[in-house]
Amino acid sequence: MKFIDLQSQFAAYEADIRAGMDEVLRSSQFILGPKGAELERGLASYVGVRHAFGCSSGTDALLLALMAHGVGPGDEIITTPFTFIATAEVVALAGATPVFVDIEPLTYNIDPRKVEEVLTKKTRGIIAVSLYGQCADIEALLKIASEYGLFLVEDGCQSFGATRNGTRSCGFPHVGTTSFFPSKPLGCYGDGGMVFTSDDRIADRIAGLRNHGQWERYRHRAIGINGRLDEIQAAVLLAKFPHFPAEVERRAEAGAYYSKALGDVVTVPAIVPGNTHVYAQYSIRTPRRDELAAHLNENGIPTAVHYPIPLHRQEAFSGLGYGEGDFPVASAVSREILSLPMSAFLSRKDQDEVIRQVRRFFGG
Repeated sequence: MKFIDLQSQFAAYEADIRAGMDEVLRSSQFILGPKGAELERGLASYVGVRHAFGCSSGTDALLLALMAHGVGPGDEIITTPFTFIATAEVVALAGATPVFVDIEPLTYNIDPRKVEEVLTKKTRGIIAVSLYGQCADIEALLKIASEYGLFLVEDGCQSFGATRNGTRSCGFPHVGTTSFFPSKPLGCYGDGGMVFTSDDRIADRIAGLRNHGQWERYRHRAIGINGRLDEIQAAVLLAKFPHFPAEVERRAEAGAYYSKALGDVVTVPAIVPGNTHVYAQYSIRTPRRDELAAHLNENGIPTAVHYPIPLHRQEAFSGLGYGEGDFPVASAVSREILSLPMSAFLSRKDQDEVIRQVRRFFGG
């Protein structure tokens, strides 16, 4: 059994994927070409924003969002400690300081109620992670951002395709970012990402910053990065994207099926009213996480832990001064979280076997 079934997806779309890649190879236009431009137009329309910029990874998408806002030394960016390191890593790379606040116990997303407690004169913005495939409480965070003159970046690297009160992930003010890492709901065959915004000024900044700070060739107005999405990856994404809405539906169906079958033996994902979920991961909680994972792995079922160590306890951020007891919700979830196999191509037979083995472990 596969944790994420990319092989079946490739088999289903192989002809279109190969045709798109061959077109790029024949054209020999590999960077900032027509495939990337077509992808940007299509995904901007899908999300509901004016501008989209393909870039080299979800990490660089986040970094570009911060650079476009002029973040640098002396600035503070508020975010969550329960996420992949890239969310806070980019803050440090920009020369600023990540400031963590705890997460909501149901969604595992940043808790807006905690944000105002850590605001200082140095606070410039908030990065809200839409974890596992469900949007954070964007409205509450936007209200705080507006009141204190901050910017908001949605880290939608796991939630592309999800909606909140009718708005798609990455379509909220001020900036949205996503990742096209192969395991993501919409993934390419290498690294890739995208930045979304309807702010014309921010869009202009990102356009140049992702290309070495040049808005016209060999004239560099700013220090930028080599952060462009290549045409081969754009071709893969263009071939996959027409199928993406149907995949989102299948993911939702698989998640609901898991939850109905397992809700009496483990804590299953809670979906907030108004939200949809794309289940980039289907993550359950149990105090017996490690024992359950061992049982499943022994029976041929792969699992993963997203994430075993919160960022405030990572050595890379030891200089921030946080203690072991800080952020108790994030710490508790990190000890109990376990991700089960999930993809749009997860068969009902395999899903039933996962459910059977989980229930068997608990004697159900």
